[in-house]
Amino acid sequence: MTVHGERENIPSVDKAEAPEALKRFTDTYNKAYRELDPALASQVETGPLEAITTADLKAQHATSPGGNPKYPALKLSDVNYRIPRQVGWPKFFVADTDSNRDDNRWLFVFTRGGADEPWKAAYLSILSQDEVPDFATDKDGWAEPVPAEGPTPKLATRPDKLSAEYTDYLMTGEGSVFADGQSTSGMRETRKKFLRTPKFWTEYIDTPAQGAQDAPVGLRTSDGGAIVFFSSHHRQKQTMAKGFRPNPDPQIKALMTGEAKKAVTLTRVAESAVRVPAKDAADPKVVFLNRLEGVTAAKGE
Repeated sequence: MTVHGERENIPSVDKAEAPEALKRFTDTYNKAYRELDPALASQVETGPLEAITTADLKAQHATSPGGNPKYPALKLSDVNYRIPRQVGWPKFFVADTDSNRDDNRWLFVFTRGGADEPWKAAYLSILSQDEVPDFATDKDGWAEPVPAEGPTPKLATRPDKLSAEYTDYLMTGEGSVFADGQSTSGMRETRKKFLRTPKFWTEYIDTPAQGAQDAPVGLRTSDGGAIVFFSSHHRQKQTMAKGFRPNPDPQIKALMTGEAKKAVTLTRVAESAVRVPAKDAADPKVVFLNRLEGVTAAKGE
């Protein structure tokens, strides 16, 4: 009997296939960093994680064209696979892992858009042991996904609105659904310090992520809320005062178009993991658990 993943509510990935996807990712990721080859990373990554990784590899390759054969391999162990039942495509699952890098948990979100496509990692979030939630499961032990689009009446805010709400808040400081913290109120305070200094002034433009590759994904938690992974885009233009000239570091220069005579604009992609409370929670504010950001482009003027 053929089971059609586009019509049936079935587990997003077979329990035997998920470890294979994680191993393929880890092996290729390590090879990409040994050879400093962005094309290799693109074979196993997509969305915001691919944007950040490929830019990093491109920049490192510019300064080390021979690669980095001594790159210490990333090793993942003690893996918990959070596999939801889903109807239709795209599908996703989460690999909650221990790594040889630190004492935190590394959560990878794997996605694919069809049965003939490979699984690719779209998000990475690094959480402390205490921050990893108790994920909700159905009677058969499968994780419970959050709808990627449309109203989610049981949550304090819609997952597909998080990117726009976050970037609007960073730009205006108004109407925040987010709790205060390093990635919210703290970031706005830090930015204020660099708006105008004796050497330069800074402009910021924050825009929501768009497109299928940047779609948010989420899993229900046992307290009625959810963990949602989403991405956002950020530009920062630094213009030097008279008598000063930009001095970007070598990795920024490797990504730069134009010549940095007076100003440099950096484009960044951020990927975040947030805790979205249930709609009837005592505190409805969305809390950032992790935010990873990387420069993906630079322009000199």
